[in-house]
Amino acid sequence: MRPHVDQRHERVLELVRERGSLRVADLAAELGVSAVTLRRDVETLAAQGRLQRLHGAVVWPGDPAAQAEPRHASADGAVIGMIVPTTNYIFADIVRGAREAVGAQGGRLVLGMSGYVDTEDPMQAEHLIAGGAQGLLVAPSWFGGVPADGQEKWLLECEVPIVLVERSAPAGNPAAALDRVRTDRAHGAAVAVGHFASLGHRRITAVLQEGPHAAQISAGYLAAVRSLGLDTDAGAGAGAGAPTVREHGDYEASLDHLAEAVEKRGVTAALVHSDEDAIVLVPKLQARGISVPGDLALIAYDDEVAGLSDVPLTAIAPPKRSVGELAAKLLLQRLAERRSGQHPAPRQHIELLPELRIRSSCGGEALES
Repeated sequence: MRPHVDQRHERVLELVRERGSLRVADLAAELGVSAVTLRRDVETLAAQGRLQRLHGAVVWPGDPAAQAEPRHASADGAVIGMIVPTTNYIFADIVRGAREAVGAQGGRLVLGMSGYVDTEDPMQAEHLIAGGAQGLLVAPSWFGGVPADGQEKWLLECEVPIVLVERSAPAGNPAAALDRVRTDRAHGAAVAVGHFASLGHRRITAVLQEGPHAAQISAGYLAAVRSLGLDTDAGAGAGAGAPTVREHGDYEASLDHLAEAVEKRGVTAALVHSDEDAIVLVPKLQARGISVPGDLALIAYDDEVAGLSDVPLTAIAPPKRSVGELAAKLLLQRLAERRSGQHPAPRQHIELLPELRIRSSCGGEALES
């Protein structure tokens, strides 16, 4: 039988008195109640002056720990809204990282989705705020990854703190003053090019899926090619040696580009975004008589499922969960600053570096010069 609320309150007080301080999450687990129920108990007891709340914890009144309360106000019980275009692809892990970070501080993450429709972003925000969200994590549906034609306007008018996730605004755009956390995708592309060069490849190409990340990946790819003195092959229709950018699912155009690059232009390595495209293309290339990695070394970008390919794909892996985690922590910091009335710390633009995960699709031996 579950104890009466008064009995539970007495048990809470007994445990806190014995131990001096306890994390709210640990106390809830020990009592066998939900974190929500325990937070209500703590709020009631704190209002009566029978214990004191700190950042994610409770202490006995007068305990020395109460004098060491951190400068940030408690995030316990905070409701964070998060707007993403989808929960597929990279966003599944980003959402997971944000949810864990918010939950670890006693808060709750509430999700809204835009479906890559930019007009849905402000509607989802309005709905989440009306439902009690005190701050927003937002990955806006900006097709090129940056705002165009005033798409950022609603963010600037929002009444709650906002952290952009995997998006940015260019210098001079008012939204550039917002906090943001994203993957440095240009760095990831440069790492891929550097790996090709270390294996002896001198003529390379790239096939990128159109969308928010194509421009960053292309910029990093081209910068690394120039820095390392490599030759890049863009094929027909692409200017200044830039990677080809294909519509999602346009596998035949990508296949033709890669096959012709290998057969007619001496290309020996390719960066392909995304994993899905790379996995589809490998057997199609083999059907055209081009082996991976024998004739073409291949690196996929995103590492969602690259390791599950028939030829396990070397891949650039964005730190997806860490992006969500750090974005949530930054937003919780902003809420704490607001609650405590302290002057906010400088806005932050945080970029996390992806890593190279080496598998079979590049081979293991350096090419002969």
